[in-house]
Amino acid sequence: MPTPKDDTQGVANSTSFRSGYAVILGKPNAGKSTLLNRLLGTHLSIATPKAQTTRHQITGIYHDEDAQIVFYDTPGLITPTYALQRTMMKSVEVAVEQADVALFIFDPLDTFPSDDAIAFLKRWSIPMILLVNKVDLYPNRLEELAEQVKERFDGVNFAHQFWVSAKEGEKVDDFLNTLKSMIPLGPPLYPPDQLSEHPTRFFVAELIREQLFLQFEQEIPYSCAVQVIEYKEGDSRDDIYAEIIVNRDSQKGMIIGKKGAAIKKLGMASRASIEALIGKQAYLDLRVKVREKWRDSDTWVRRFGY
Repeated sequence: MPTPKDDTQGVANSTSFRSGYAVILGKPNAGKSTLLNRLLGTHLSIATPKAQTTRHQITGIYHDEDAQIVFYDTPGLITPTYALQRTMMKSVEVAVEQADVALFIFDPLDTFPSDDAIAFLKRWSIPMILLVNKVDLYPNRLEELAEQVKERFDGVNFAHQFWVSAKEGEKVDDFLNTLKSMIPLGPPLYPPDQLSEHPTRFFVAELIREQLFLQFEQEIPYSCAVQVIEYKEGDSRDDIYAEIIVNRDSQKGMIIGKKGAAIKKLGMASRASIEALIGKQAYLDLRVKVREKWRDSDTWVRRFGY
């Protein structure tokens, strides 16, 4: 995985260095992936204006001279209705079980968290921080919204609360300093130049899926999975062969488009994002395949890596 642009490779003091795990929780589109990208200083986790774009537990590794924090960016908290969503919510529970600290990121301009989400937070004894996000969108309503937030989260035991803008970076450093103080003392878990546990081909598939969300409407992006079938690394160019899996035959034609125009546009935008990630040229071959109702099949969901 490529290193972040501004990597700090200080020597860890064995008596004061901290290392551990933090899980990022929240409703769909609350800003979880935007926060992770802000903390790492790179575009690691896909972030779009559409809700529920994150499906996997994305791992990002933050490192400075004081601490190393492994962040889990999780799918948004929802009530699952089909096999893929059930698998996604199970991955959230696993991430919380593995973490030292939980971060619940919340957009107060959105509908307040459902009772199910509140009940989920109350299940855990793990230390939690509340991050009220997107303060740049409501600078004159802080006092009003603060009362609503206090009332809604009554009974949830948050150790700290911060009002932040993950997009603009406002108060993120303050929150990060507090988070570091809650992480256990210990040596680094990974080399200082490692950005994630996931291989590059995982993020390539995610970047293609991100473009599906950006370029297609309604159900299309939610019905797609992306698999990198072959990844050939070269000195100056990587050759990538990937498949887009759709839920039914009619969706295949929509992604390909008239005379292949739609998939060509998708491929060009995906390739640009991939080249920014890997730092060199890329050849991208995209194919579309139909797997009828794959989201409802536990077998297909597992086969596609969920």
